Amino acid sequence: MKKWLLVLGMITCMAGLTACGQKAEEADSYMPAQEAQAFATDLISVINDVVAQQAEADYVMVMEQSGIDGAIFENAFASWKSASEDMGNYVEVIEITGNTMTVMEYQGMKYPDEGVVTAKIKGDVREASVEIIYEEGLPTSITTNVIYTFGESMEKAALNTLLGMGTVFVVLILISVIIACFNFIPKIQGMFKKKAKEDIKAEAVDNTIAQIIEKEELADDLELVAVIAAAIAASEGAASTDGFVVRSIKRRKARA
Repeated sequence: MKKWLLVLGMITCMAGLTACGQKAEEADSYMPAQEAQAFATDLISVINDVVAQQAEADYVMVMEQSGIDGAIFENAFASWKSASEDMGNYVEVIEITGNTMTVMEYQGMKYPDEGVVTAKIKGDVREASVEIIYEEGLPTSITTNVIYTFGESMEKAALNTLLGMGTVFVVLILISVIIACFNFIPKIQGMFKKKAKEDIKAEAVDNTIAQIIEKEELADDLELVAVIAAAIAASEGAASTDGFVVRSIKRRKARA
């Protein structure tokens, strides 16, 4: 808790320094290694404690009220939580592997100014690397990356390669299947056309047959009418059927 308050106070002071527009006197040297390790340890401990207490939103709000971009710490917390899945619980800072941080002095106190501090940390499962970047006395990026062994890195690379190649082969096979299906499309179209022609031909045949039957029935009716008309004319003693017209013919029911 004291470390959290210490770093929070330090960041608040830097924000106030920036807001007031007062120029600090920059030192000629980089931050000493011992101070860089203490600085990284305090900041990393704060991030770990905030994430452990699930107080990210409150911390970001305090940073924004202090004039610091809250998105920087939102990303820092997200990076820490992502790395913790493989790193495990944070244990300690092992060493500072990179330090280009310059310091500035304000009212007798020294603060980080510009540069990068890279710390190697220990987790109970794997080690990780934390990179802290400052510009104009304020943090701009804090990222955590898990350090994998050579075997683990090769395994991940092999899995990524296998996944990538597998995806490519699956897509190629799918494209090949689609191209192969193009050969069946004309055949399918031909089958539909053939069926349509057969249907049209069958319909034409049916129409022709119906017309023939209709003509035959009409011819039969005319012949029947002529015969009946001749019989009537004979019974009436007429020489021809010109004097009367047969309008309808009905079948008479047979007597019992």
